[in-house]
Amino acid sequence: MLVFPPQLLAQVGNGITIDSRAMSLGNAVVADRDPSIAAVYHNPAGLTNLKDRQFEVDQYIIGLDLDAAYIAGDDYEIFGLEGTGLNTYDPSVPRDPVVGPDGYGESHTSKPAIYIPGFGLQQWVWSGPAPLPFQFGFSVNEPGSKFTFAAKNYMHSPLGLFKDAEDPGTFLGKEAAIQRYTFFSPAVGYEISDEWSVGAGIQLSHQGFAIAQNNRAPNFLIAVTEILQDAFACEFDKPIGKRRDPLQPFLSLCQGNIGPWDSVGRIDIDMQQSLSPTYNLGVLWEPTDWFSWGASYMTGAEMELRGTFLMDYTDEWTAFWQGFNGSIIGAITAAILGLPRGVPFEAGNIYMDYEIPQTFKSGISMRVHPEWTVNLDATWTDWSVWDEWTFHFDRPLELLTTARLLSGLVTEDSLTLPLGLEDTWHYGIGITQHVNSRLDIRYGLELRDSPVGKDVFGPVPVGDMKHWGIGFGYKWDKQTKVGASMFYMQSVDYIPNNTSCNLNCTNFTNVVYNPYAGLDVKFSSRIYGIGLQFKRQF
Repeated sequence: MLVFPPQLLAQVGNGITIDSRAMSLGNAVVADRDPSIAAVYHNPAGLTNLKDRQFEVDQYIIGLDLDAAYIAGDDYEIFGLEGTGLNTYDPSVPRDPVVGPDGYGESHTSKPAIYIPGFGLQQWVWSGPAPLPFQFGFSVNEPGSKFTFAAKNYMHSPLGLFKDAEDPGTFLGKEAAIQRYTFFSPAVGYEISDEWSVGAGIQLSHQGFAIAQNNRAPNFLIAVTEILQDAFACEFDKPIGKRRDPLQPFLSLCQGNIGPWDSVGRIDIDMQQSLSPTYNLGVLWEPTDWFSWGASYMTGAEMELRGTFLMDYTDEWTAFWQGFNGSIIGAITAAILGLPRGVPFEAGNIYMDYEIPQTFKSGISMRVHPEWTVNLDATWTDWSVWDEWTFHFDRPLELLTTARLLSGLVTEDSLTLPLGLEDTWHYGIGITQHVNSRLDIRYGLELRDSPVGKDVFGPVPVGDMKHWGIGFGYKWDKQTKVGASMFYMQSVDYIPNNTSCNLNCTNFTNVVYNPYAGLDVKFSSRIYGIGLQFKRQF
C-alpha cells in the first residue's frame, strides 16, 4: 500500500563521473600507468606515477532517458474488477488511468535532478543533459621523494530524476535521488621500490536521499471497497460533502471515492548525513615497462540518515475515512482495528540505517604494441548489504496502521522494504591507441550486472547494463594535458505480471510495494554524458 522506491540509480551511477579518463576506458584503470588525480579513488598506489605538482579540473554533462510501458493482459482484474473497464459513476473515466481502456500506458522522463545539501532535491530548469559541479584535484610529489600526496572532490553517484505530474510512472518515484558527493578525499602513495607501490586514502562525503512519489493500493481489500461503492451507486460525480450515503448513520462508504487504482496521496522524504567517511587501500606492481598489475579495496560506510517526511493524502481518501468513522459501524470497526481517521496530511521526522557497500578491484595493464595499451579490470561490490531497508517514523502513520493488518513488514511507525540485492562482479576493458607522442585515443567497455533479481525487480527500472566509452587525451605542451570523453549506458528489461513482488505481484498480503499489480512492464533505461579534463603541472 505504501510505496518506497530504493532507487538503484545509486548502483547505475556508481563511479561513472569520477574521472573523464576512466569514463572512456570502461573504468578499467586500477593498474593504469598514466593515471589522473582520480587515482585517489581508483587506486591510491597509482599516485606514485604523478610527478612534481599537478592540478586537475573535470567537468561533466550527464543526461538520462527512462522509459516504461505498462501492458494489461486480457485477464487484468482485481477481485472481479476489470482494470481496463470504466468507472460506473462516469463512463468516460477508466478504472486504471495507468493503462486506460486500451490496456496500454507509457512513461518517460529525461529530466535530471541533483541533491544540494541544505536545499534538498532540485530539478534542472530544462529537460535533457545537465552539468554537474566542477571537480578539482591536485597532487604533490617533491623531487626525490617516494611520497605523493593528492586530493580531489567528485560525485560518486550523481543521478537523480523528475517526472511530470501526470506521468503513469510517478508510482515508481516522481522525484528521486540517492546521491553521494565526496567533497574531500586526501590520499597518499608510497613508492616502495622500482616495482612496488602502495597507497591509502580517506573519502569524506555527504549522503543525500530524497523521494517524492504518488501512492496507490491495487489490493484485494481496496477492490472490495470499490465493489461495494458500485453496488450502493455512490454519487462520485457530485462534490465531496454533497454525496448521498444510503446506509447512514449505520455505515458510510460513499463520502470518498477509493479503489485499487486510485491515488492515495503523495509522500515526500528528505534525509541526509553531512559527513560519511570511507577508506581505501591500493597496491601497484610494475615489473616491466609493458606490464602492470593493481588492486584496491574501499570500505563501506554505515550511516543513520535523518530527515523529514510529509504524507499528503488525497481529498477522496480523507473524505472516505472521515465519513466511515462518522458512522456507527465504521467508528466501532476503526477503533478495534486502528483504521485511519481521515487526516489530510501527516508530517514529522524520519530515519533509516543505510550502508554504502564495500568494493574490491583488480586489474592489469599491458602495452601489447608500441601503439596499443590494453587495460582489464574486475570489480566486486558487496550489494548484499542492501537486503532490506527499514524506514522509522517518529509517529504512527494512518496508512501504516492499515497496511500492518496484512503484512508483517509494517508496524504503525515503521516500514521494511525487502530488496534482496546480490553481490556482483563487473568487468571492464580499456584500449588506448597511442597515435603519436601527443595524442592518445581511448576506447572502453564495461559490463555491469544488476544486483537486482527478477523476483524483486522494479523499484528502479535498471537491469544489466553495458557502458560504452570513447575519448582522447592530448599533450598541449610539456606542462599541460587536455582530454574529453563520452559514454553511453543502456538496459532493456521485461517483467511479466505477477513475477516481481516489488512491482506487479497480486498476492493478498503484498501491500508494501506493489503499484502495478497484474501488469506486464517493460523498462528501457539510457544514461549518457561527456567529460572534459584539464591537467597542468605547476
